[in-house]
Amino acid sequence: MKTKNIIITGTSRGIGFELVHLFANQGHNVLALSRNAQPVSNLHFENITSFAFDLNNQDDYKKVEAFIKEEWNQVDILINNAGTLLNKQFADTTFENFEHVYRTNVFGVAEMTRVVIPFMKKDSHVITISSMGGVQGSVKFPGLSAYSSSKGAVITLTELLAEEYKESGPSFNVLALGAVQTEMLEEAFPGFEAPTTALGMAKYIADFSLNGNKYYNGKMLQVSNSTP
Repeated sequence: MKTKNIIITGTSRGIGFELVHLFANQGHNVLALSRNAQPVSNLHFENITSFAFDLNNQDDYKKVEAFIKEEWNQVDILINNAGTLLNKQFADTTFENFEHVYRTNVFGVAEMTRVVIPFMKKDSHVITISSMGGVQGSVKFPGLSAYSSSKGAVITLTELLAEEYKESGPSFNVLALGAVQTEMLEEAFPGFEAPTTALGMAKYIADFSLNGNKYYNGKMLQVSNSTP
């Protein structure tokens, strides 16, 4: 398999952390971005680069751009995995609460994608991790108005980008995940035990990242075997 240059956000725990490990073991070059870079740094792989990164900090995007120019020149795969969750009744959810969720889950995805696209080729692939909570017609849960609506926004954003870049590439797809046993799931549904582990889902996402753009572009795939 040809070595790929892969950028992943939200890598300090859960699915993102497992993705970094999987890709590194396969021999790919990984740029792992998270506000807490320590967990990935502790893996000690020569083909992993990690530094602290905040989707809400404009200067951090410049660090990513500089790294690509100096080390890689091109990016084959971008996985927009980072996200933040708010579990709060709508009546108590303030303007600032909504803004914080959207700045990370929507604006951050858009800006990261915008920065990386110039370094991508026609056969490159952008994958954004959404949620079943953002899928029209799916089961909805109280307390997740900001989170789930933001996840719906990136589904539409993916469709728009696929159309805008359909001639030049890259391909854009979005995975709407169901329940996965992560710390974020525990925050949303305390005590619920998911049938899917973070590693199990990471294996699916890794394979889709490498091969899914051969068959899909501008599509939302529901990756769920439970409700929530």
